[in-house]
Amino acid sequence: MARRSIIETSTVATKLLIALTGLALFLYLIVHLAGNLLILAGATTYNGYAAMLLGNPLLVPVEIGLVAIFVIHVYKALVMWWTNRKARPERYQRKAWAGHTSRKSIASSTMIYTGLITLIFIVLHVKMFKYGDVRLVGPNHQADLYTLVVNTFHDPLWVGFYELCLVLLGFHLWHGFSSAFESLGIHYSRSNRGIVRLGKVLAIIITGGFFLIPLWVYFLGGRS
Repeated sequence: MARRSIIETSTVATKLLIALTGLALFLYLIVHLAGNLLILAGATTYNGYAAMLLGNPLLVPVEIGLVAIFVIHVYKALVMWWTNRKARPERYQRKAWAGHTSRKSIASSTMIYTGLITLIFIVLHVKMFKYGDVRLVGPNHQADLYTLVVNTFHDPLWVGFYELCLVLLGFHLWHGFSSAFESLGIHYSRSNRGIVRLGKVLAIIITGGFFLIPLWVYFLGGRS
């Protein structure tokens, strides 16, 4: 009995950590999108924004904290998935989609897979845009991140890869927001359907915003 109580407590703690770190990452994506959309204003504005970030002394502590949050989120999600899998080793012969819409049910049933693909995507994204070959321009030797982004998204293969990964990220966010609040004790009911709708709207805005950038660069060539 005591062991069962410990397991249940551990499960609740794991769900809470997944929820809190997930919401923190959700907030980060909103801020990150706002900065990335400045590329639509041209090279001067976008590179100026990048220079402001790189010159901020809080950048490194924030990045360390962000990595810690991300690692905790991924690790705890994998622990939860593996625990549930061991508790139900035999797969259902026929899996019924749960939820109110097929889109929501597909999103909830594929969270671990969309999450892992998103993990790979983020690693490649950071490698390319944070540690990529960035040339320096101007008298202040400012990093020309704008040109790096434009050159990357002139390649149709990279555009296709990014858009596919962003669609999968959208599925992850579609269910993740409301799921996080449910883990925090706010269950689906008429009184909190606004949270579910808000999560879906934010998922569309975030995914759509990031989705726009590669297409804008590829079809319109960027704006200098």
